[in-house]
Amino acid sequence: MVDQFDVIEAGQSGRRRWIGLIVVVAVLVVPVIGLIASRDPEPLPPTRPIPEPIRSLTRLDSPPNILQVPSRAAKGGDEVIEVVFPHGLRAEVRYPAELDLAGMGSRPFQGGWIDGDYRQFVAPYGGEVEITRGGQPIRNYASHVTLWPRQAGSGSYGQVLLFAFEKWRLAMYDRGQGLTFDQRIAVARGLKGTVTKDGYLVLSAGGKLRLTEPGESADGEAVGPQLWFGGGAREMIALVPTPGCAKKARMPFVIDGRGLPAESVCRGDVLVAVTGPGWYREMAIEGIRVTVKGRGSQ
Repeated sequence: MVDQFDVIEAGQSGRRRWIGLIVVVAVLVVPVIGLIASRDPEPLPPTRPIPEPIRSLTRLDSPPNILQVPSRAAKGGDEVIEVVFPHGLRAEVRYPAELDLAGMGSRPFQGGWIDGDYRQFVAPYGGEVEITRGGQPIRNYASHVTLWPRQAGSGSYGQVLLFAFEKWRLAMYDRGQGLTFDQRIAVARGLKGTVTKDGYLVLSAGGKLRLTEPGESADGEAVGPQLWFGGGAREMIALVPTPGCAKKARMPFVIDGRGLPAESVCRGDVLVAVTGPGWYREMAIEGIRVTVKGRGSQ
């Protein structure tokens, strides 16, 4: 009996010790749970800000700096386009369709003199991005004229004046020691540009700036008003109004200075100069005809 009692008692005594331990643990755990539950939720780690694209790697807007006009069909598989040169002279250009002058598009070139210094006004083939590179100008000379740093690999050329005439961009590349501040002001104020209804850029000048005349040359090159078709690594054709062309004709630098085979021919008072593969040059020399119509209304 005593052993049975002792056994039963011993079992009850161990059970009490476990119950006591559980009660103690419960007493300790409940406040901790309450403390944890009463705390504010831990904030999520801040998300990383999305980095903005690097400006130099983003796509730059630079609309084409050429004019493509519709052509009309002519007999013999030819096409005809109407053109306007930078000094306002209008002409009709007929050419074999394979030359695709309408598709190549044209852009103006004009020479100019400031205090006896010659400068070129060129429409960059790739648009203003060729000059700006997505950067900021050095200064503004007028609302439509900005000054840009010298282009890398531009040889003897210096800083660039960039003109905006509606959709057209025209660049004047300085050279040598460069124009003075006053001369640049005179050029910025003196060069005027208007755009015809069909999209051609016509230039005029005032003050100290004088634009070159048709047929004028400098350093053995044609520097008068011109229209250039094509550019870059492609074939290229230049039409150069040249009074008395047979005797006064000079090749424009854009054709003769590319280091590629080039040819030219006079069509009336307009020089046709071309560079490209042999078949292209032959077709241009034989097939292009220019009919001058005189200066017309804008």
